[in-house]
Amino acid sequence: MTFYITGDTHSNFLRIKDFCRIYKPDPDDIMVILGDVGLNFYGGHQDDKRKRSVSKLPLTLFCIHGNHEMRPTEMPGYEETTFCGGTVWYEPCFPNLLFAKDGEVYDFGGKKCLVIGGAYSPDKPYRVANGLPWFDTEQPTAEIRARVEARIAAMRGEIDYVFSHTCPKKYEPVECFLPQVDQSKVDKSTERWLDTIESGLKYERWYCGHWHIEKTIDRMRFMFKDIIVLPTNEDGTED
Repeated sequence: MTFYITGDTHSNFLRIKDFCRIYKPDPDDIMVILGDVGLNFYGGHQDDKRKRSVSKLPLTLFCIHGNHEMRPTEMPGYEETTFCGGTVWYEPCFPNLLFAKDGEVYDFGGKKCLVIGGAYSPDKPYRVANGLPWFDTEQPTAEIRARVEARIAAMRGEIDYVFSHTCPKKYEPVECFLPQVDQSKVDKSTERWLDTIESGLKYERWYCGHWHIEKTIDRMRFMFKDIIVLPTNEDGTED
């Protein structure tokens, strides 16, 4: 089993399809997508059509929650199961499309991987004004935050990898701020909360999406279109 990781897909899986065509992964291999996957966006036929196509990929998608999508708990048909030591949601008709639960820790090749999804949508006013999909459950709730904090306490603050959608505020890539958005009106509560999480955590690497860039600061890696092998205790380093 090999673990891969990439950034937001927003319903466009061409790069993963090209990856599968070129590298021919094993069906047991895992592709982590760091949020805004785009499979639970419309909540109906359009989603099902895309899921049928994506489920034909010869690997398993492990999806983190982003801000531009519904949570599986808001949709009918999802069931819980255990995967790599943690709880995930899935639909029986699409068993290789897995959705991670915030606050769970998964064992990926001997690495303890904590999931923290969600973020605020800077384009929320535009979406609401124009009748475009916007989801009021986009950010971690108080219940989710408490679950994350409890899990970290149970692990004594020691985690190998963090998979999140957005980043701690101190790592915000200000060069990615949208010029048309008044930053004073952007809700940064999730990023500030992640600051407190990051400051008290012992970890090897933190991977996040959301910002649509490729960048590394300290142990924080921002990902978008790159696809890399996730280093595990079984094999090597990042490609």
